Amino acid sequence: MNTSSGQLYLREDAYFEPLFNQWYAWPYLLPPVTAARHMIHTHKRIMTSFVNNHQLHRIAVREPGMAGGEFLDGTEDQVADVQALLEQIDRNHKDLVELSDAVGALDELLRSHTSGESLECLYAHIPGPLKGYVELYFDMNHHPSYRLIEPLLYRSRYYKPALQSASFGLLDKAGQRPFVLSTPRLPDANHLQLAVDFNDPLLDRIFRARAQPLEEGELDLLFRERPTKGRLSYADLFTSSAPSRTHRMVQQGVRLEYLGHAGFLVETSDVSILVDPVIAVRGQAHADELISYSELPPRIDFICVTHSHQDHANIETLLQLRYKTKRVLVPKNNGGTLVDPSLRLLLKQLGFDVMELDDLDEVSIPGGRLVCVPFLGEHGDLHIRSKTAWFVEIGGQRVFFGADSCNVDPAMYRHVRSIIGGVDILAMGMECVGAPYTWLYGALTTQQVAKNIKGSRRLNGSNSRQALQMVETFKPRQVLIYALGQEPWYKYFVGLDYTNDSQQLLESGKVLKACELRGIPAETLYGKKTIELA
Repeated sequence: MNTSSGQLYLREDAYFEPLFNQWYAWPYLLPPVTAARHMIHTHKRIMTSFVNNHQLHRIAVREPGMAGGEFLDGTEDQVADVQALLEQIDRNHKDLVELSDAVGALDELLRSHTSGESLECLYAHIPGPLKGYVELYFDMNHHPSYRLIEPLLYRSRYYKPALQSASFGLLDKAGQRPFVLSTPRLPDANHLQLAVDFNDPLLDRIFRARAQPLEEGELDLLFRERPTKGRLSYADLFTSSAPSRTHRMVQQGVRLEYLGHAGFLVETSDVSILVDPVIAVRGQAHADELISYSELPPRIDFICVTHSHQDHANIETLLQLRYKTKRVLVPKNNGGTLVDPSLRLLLKQLGFDVMELDDLDEVSIPGGRLVCVPFLGEHGDLHIRSKTAWFVEIGGQRVFFGADSCNVDPAMYRHVRSIIGGVDILAMGMECVGAPYTWLYGALTTQQVAKNIKGSRRLNGSNSRQALQMVETFKPRQVLIYALGQEPWYKYFVGLDYTNDSQQLLESGKVLKACELRGIPAETLYGKKTIELA
């Protein structure tokens, strides 16, 4: 290990969390309207429950199987801090409260318009916070709805970079990170919180220091006069020791690396492509089981995002890669519906060069192409278009990354195969017993959702029958099952607890056995794996 007393690297176990009003920032907390809905109908509701009965929350978060539940992981000493955060919402963010209320009022206005006659008369009655930010329309069956004019909203008073901040901790000191959808990040002895928005150059320089060290004097200058909270010192985040593991250049051929959860790196000597990167930091526990930031290429040519869920469009990871990323490829948005905010607009706010692709659009890369493949299912039957699978053809190798897409209509993939042909590697997610869709989208609903609807409409990937139909269609030389959320170091944003008889593992086991009978190598990925392709 190289050391230099005058040069400082960001520690390998240093982790970063982007925050929105003290809550972990995921893609629905940046667009103004969805952020307002989640602030009021998720964050405020959970925090109020914690203040009223923190003992119940303390018990629940320690129960097996409750990792992804709506129980705040806080201590009795933090009740006052949570109460203060609640009061700040009502005192300082009344405009966002009103924006959230306006969504409910607009929904009610449109539900009452049942005649099918022109909507023009309703524009005068659009709630004030949404006036000028929506277009009203009918579907072909005369059901009224609206679209948000997102570019205007990002330039409005409702988009608040001042609510963004950064939190840093040390994994070996802090231990398990609380589940991100249930627990705000409060200043404490184990964290340093910086009052910076996500576009502050300070963040890029900090993250660059994982590979390119800072001089000691530069570090002090970076943090001088920066407002901070928490009792972790910024100096504690850095070390004179260079990273223990570094990137290995590809000399020839194609290297495929599994990075954990839904992440892959496809690399040749000419190009590097990340798919759904969710990069873990390296602490003492699991140090040899994962690939971390210092092992990634010094330049990322493309980041391909399959969909906007927090374990695929992972803002925590994307911000740490921004300084060396040339372009991000995202699926096309459906045009301003509440449940489907634009990934392109979101990532543009964060300073990325973003390209939006429609179904079957192609991007040329050195030695091959990237193809945007239709993605069905996994979103509770909501009208969400911002989702795609990725087909990568490079150096004569053909790899399909299906992520959480669910093969609900095998005919579609037969059509796709007639266009792109067979594949060498078929990688598919099999989280086939997903949460009810309201787990992620409930804050956006303005009427109570019936229990039978919640139970029926889930965030499901493919089961064994659906997965094997994909195998029959694409006839791969190798099958990889991934994105199951088994790695414990991702539990803080996946929120899954598996047992040996969990349906997801039983179903994926059936696929492994069926592939074995067919003579197709198959495995469930965990942690990391390197495949050298010819």
